[in-house]
Amino acid sequence: MLNINKIACLGAALLVPALAWSAVEVTPLPEVPVGGETFGAPPVPREFRGLWIATVDTADGVDWPSKRNLTPREQKAELTAILDRAVALHLNVIVFQVRGNCDAMYASRIEPWSEYLTGQQGKAPWPFYDPLSFAVEEAHKRGLELHAWFNPYRVHARSWKTPAATNHVSRTRPGLVRAYAKFLWLDPTEQGTRDYSLSVIMDVVRRYDIDGVHFDDHFYPDPEKEGGRELPFPDDASWARYQRAGGKLARNDWRRENVTLFIRQVYDAIKREKPWVKFGISPFGIWRPNHPPGIIGLDSYDALCGDARQWLADGLVDYLAPQLYWPAADKPHAFAALLKWWAEQNPRRRLLLAGMRAAGWAGLTNEAREAAHEIVLTRRQPGVSGQILWHSALLRPNRPAVADALRQAVYGGPALVPACPWLGGAPPARPVLAARETGRGLKLNWHEEYGPVWQWVLRTETGGRWTTDILPGAQMKDILPGSAGGPLPEIITVSAVNRCGAVGQAAVFHTDQLDK
Repeated sequence: MLNINKIACLGAALLVPALAWSAVEVTPLPEVPVGGETFGAPPVPREFRGLWIATVDTADGVDWPSKRNLTPREQKAELTAILDRAVALHLNVIVFQVRGNCDAMYASRIEPWSEYLTGQQGKAPWPFYDPLSFAVEEAHKRGLELHAWFNPYRVHARSWKTPAATNHVSRTRPGLVRAYAKFLWLDPTEQGTRDYSLSVIMDVVRRYDIDGVHFDDHFYPDPEKEGGRELPFPDDASWARYQRAGGKLARNDWRRENVTLFIRQVYDAIKREKPWVKFGISPFGIWRPNHPPGIIGLDSYDALCGDARQWLADGLVDYLAPQLYWPAADKPHAFAALLKWWAEQNPRRRLLLAGMRAAGWAGLTNEAREAAHEIVLTRRQPGVSGQILWHSALLRPNRPAVADALRQAVYGGPALVPACPWLGGAPPARPVLAARETGRGLKLNWHEEYGPVWQWVLRTETGGRWTTDILPGAQMKDILPGSAGGPLPEIITVSAVNRCGAVGQAAVFHTDQLDK
């Protein structure tokens, strides 16, 4: 995900002193009314708070599993620890890499097991388990969305030490594969490539209860040089076919058109199968240099042949999270200016997020200060709905307490993921709520009579002070301390949330209704 070659001025920018905590002014979160406000409950905060979990080596290392020789029990323990710390930080979305190089972090019917899981491509974990199924189940237990992160075109790093498995696409469909510098890559202009990658993605959408499909910025490989000249991507054969068929576009326009065609096919296929599953992309943070004026850097429109501005404008994504991996004080790549520009490219009001570097700020005295400041900037920018943090390293136990500092400064309480009303789905019905006193406190039970619920919003008011908890849909009871050790809350409310983020009318219970 993080590519230092793209971030040309990053090294110099790291010399900028970190902001003092006193400079981090907390901005209130966007709030949404919830049915039944006549009882005086405050609105519920809304913010997309995502976390990338990389399962392929990057410039910052791999997030999970930390080693390739871990047992399934050790892998599960590592993953659940990350999820637990995400909940403690009040995050609400996990972006979990499941396909990095035409391989799989799950039991695929199409592609081989990833070598990053077992040390050998094609080798299943033993004792057997399915990491994606496990990740979905554990995330949902904790009320976290789980988005499956795919790399649609990257095939192989030629520096790999283990050979490609017999069912790897480089061996089963070699006609789709191109060698470029140190990589093997699927040719995005081939119809077979689109069909193949779409089949992989939809296999996951159909078989797993994921909440989203996610792409990063790898559409065409980052430009490489050899002998002082830039290497061209080797698509001469498909380009010649296009021209013979009467094609009139310039070469990069033709490449972009094919990538956009694939994005449209993915979006439409997901919505036909499961309309509530979100589709999100995290493109390189600069669409084109001088957009906005003064911005310099890689021209992703030309170099990577991805037109993220078009995808956002045409409604081909449910969320877009441009990778804004620069410090706020880095003027050539100004975080706030880029964020504002992207927010202005969103006529359909899809979720616009900041892809943020929240770990690895070498040279800064306290990386949490920079991350907290950038989160505040996202909240100040109209049209921005949250962040995705790069990456789960910030939750490792052996790191400085960055997560604790972020919770103290900007993530002090839970938040609902912003709603996606264009995905449809009526708000859930009002729950049925019952309460009774026990020796342990006030026992609550609730349910929704007309179907499963994604989440519950439980709020209580005691002495004029409201508290909010966001609970997973499987949890339909709770015990509130009361007569066993403190005053009872005067008002209790429970609201249901569906998978598109719509909140239904609240059930309200006044504790003066309790039998005396």
